[in-house]
Amino acid sequence: MSSQEKDMAVVKPRIADYGRHLLVCTGPRCAQDGAAQALFDSLGEKLKAAGLDTGPLRVKRSRVSCFAACKGGPIMCVQPDGTWYYQVTPENMDRIIAEHLAGGRSVSELVFHQGPCSSPAGGGEGME
Repeated sequence: MSSQEKDMAVVKPRIADYGRHLLVCTGPRCAQDGAAQALFDSLGEKLKAAGLDTGPLRVKRSRVSCFAACKGGPIMCVQPDGTWYYQVTPENMDRIIAEHLAGGRSVSELVFHQGPCSSPAGGGEGME
């Protein structure tokens, strides 16, 4: 391989193992006044405080610009569970972290959609 080919070689990305992935809509139509972005920004510390930043229960988080579900935001989806939450205020996020992400049970009154769940071993217990 020539040096030019080495320089152009694509490096395969790596992501540390995680148990769940939070997708948070931070688009402007989902919540007013930057509330969704503020929620996303607070997640790192909240997950760390709950012990969900390392190990098999690690929760990864990503911003999404639009879910096309523009009512009752901030909107958040927990994967692989397929659980969609609305009205994810800071207080409701604390409940979701404690009850769903750490405890394994969705917060049913905040769920507006439940997609296909993974096997129970993957954490997809569904709504209780």
